[in-house]
Amino acid sequence: MLTKEKKNSIIEDYRLTDADTGSPEVQVALLTTRINELTEHLKTHKKDHSSRRGLLKMVGTRSSLLKYVRNNDIERYREIIKKLGLRK
Repeated sequence: MLTKEKKNSIIEDYRLTDADTGSPEVQVALLTTRINELTEHLKTHKKDHSSRRGLLKMVGTRSSLLKYVRNNDIERYREIIKKLGLRK
């Protein structure tokens, strides 16, 4: 579960300006955190299909956001990928 403090710290790390809470970088970082937590949950609860569906939806949303950033600014995209360690 993503606590309020953890969410605020992620926003602090990835925001572009002081009032930024919804830029693609922040959204991707929050989704990545939730995806990682849900992946750990599904390792122990293999038959939780509703959570698996939610995970797949989050992965698709993150992919769309990354595609948007890649098409508009490739350097921002590379920076996000490097900070989050998404691609190998």
